Amino acid sequence: MRVTLLRTVPPVSALVDIDELYRQHAPTVARWAARLGGPGIEVQDVVQDVFLVARRRLQRFDGSANITTWLFRATERIVLAARRQARRRAWLSRTPSDLAPAAPRSRPTPLEAVERDELAGIVYRLRDRLPERQRQVLILFEMEGLSTAEIAALTGSLIATVRVQLHRARARMAELYGSTEAEQLTARRRT
Repeated sequence: MRVTLLRTVPPVSALVDIDELYRQHAPTVARWAARLGGPGIEVQDVVQDVFLVARRRLQRFDGSANITTWLFRATERIVLAARRQARRRAWLSRTPSDLAPAAPRSRPTPLEAVERDELAGIVYRLRDRLPERQRQVLILFEMEGLSTAEIAALTGSLIATVRVQLHRARARMAELYGSTEAEQLTARRRT
């Protein structure tokens, strides 16, 4: 009778040190947080929360997914929660003066800077009106420069699904931008 001893392989979490994980992946997590969250997000808070979650759950990480995929999912969830909380705070803190049209800036800025700021604001507002999955795919493809295969690996989607979401996000952004342009043209004619 032959007895085979099975050697147990330690889980990936036993091989990964949280400090080393932070050193290697914090810049990437910060970039994801900034791009997924937009200008109103506190990037360092999100990074800290992601690695707090990673520290708590690292013991349960079995290595069935890539560590970057695992961190992206955590970043994605934390950014979503932060965006929801920011929307709630903004809604609850509204006053009648907030509802009035914004006063023009008191100090003049160069025309190009104003136009750039306005366009960036429009893009962020339009991007926020996209469904969350389309918004993420658009950000990862256009801003992060990831391929559809890389996005599929990060989000756990099929490549074809990522391509469809990217196509729909671009079409919706064009549609939203067109309607925004029409609204601005109408507003200019009224003044």
